[in-house]
Amino acid sequence: MADDLPVLVVGATGFLGGQVVDELLKRGKKVRALVRPKSSAAKLVAKGVEVVRGDMLDAGSLITAMTGVSAVVSTAAGYTRNDKSAKAIDTYGNSNLAVAAKYAGVPRFVLISIVTSDQTPQIPHFWNKKLAEDKLEELGVPFVALRPGAFFDQVATTGGGNPFGKGRLNWMGSKDVPLTFVLASDLAGYLAEAVDADVAAGERIDIGWTRPVSILEVASLVEKHSDKPVKVMAIPEPLLIGLGRVTSKVVPLVSDMASMVAWWDTGKYVANTTRQEQVFGPVPTPEDAIARLAARFGR
Repeated sequence: MADDLPVLVVGATGFLGGQVVDELLKRGKKVRALVRPKSSAAKLVAKGVEVVRGDMLDAGSLITAMTGVSAVVSTAAGYTRNDKSAKAIDTYGNSNLAVAAKYAGVPRFVLISIVTSDQTPQIPHFWNKKLAEDKLEELGVPFVALRPGAFFDQVATTGGGNPFGKGRLNWMGSKDVPLTFVLASDLAGYLAEAVDADVAAGERIDIGWTRPVSILEVASLVEKHSDKPVKVMAIPEPLLIGLGRVTSKVVPLVSDMASMVAWWDTGKYVANTTRQEQVFGPVPTPEDAIARLAARFGR
């Protein structure tokens, strides 16, 4: 029976993938993890996860990993690794995942995408997610794509550790343009739920909070759980664009980030959470999400 088959998680050793593994285990799912040959899998093994070795650039290893699963959840992203294989993972790697899923007859493929990715060919890592969705659809793989906004739990801790204790948020671009945020911990739960959710094949579902918020509004909400004023330290968009032009051939990530920030500053990086609420229940408010993050820091 399908319930006895494992769910394969691609990207299980990463920031988000590890949380997806935990959410699936909480739901009583058997979990199989695709782990690169040289990566440590000790923590996964300790949790009772079945580990298979493979790589997104090795289609054969993907077919082996996907054979006999009830679903696949992919959180893998070369962009976040920023190494020499980053571009290949986000292009050929995602294509290989789709082909392998088709060949292995995967009943459901759950893909993490990005909100507004279909509107942004100028941002490589956004557009590659859109192309991954298209490839799954082209091959007839039953899939659902969750399109979240920016991970607030990563934004809040980047370069500053505990924002509630240090009174600082680091940011890129405009301080007062609202955009969509999510907590990665919430997204992990949605990805796990999507394995069995009542959705049509090929659905793309935006994921966010009840409203977009600017980083200045976020800072005011963080202040409510802090014992000091919270400042926003922002790198302006023009500076990022200039750095992107200078370093595009040496450090493509900077150019990609600059394009992303320019898009944020248009005010169009906003999720429509109607379907999110229908499938996953009440959408978090910014106040609730930030309060829950503060609780993790003992606030």
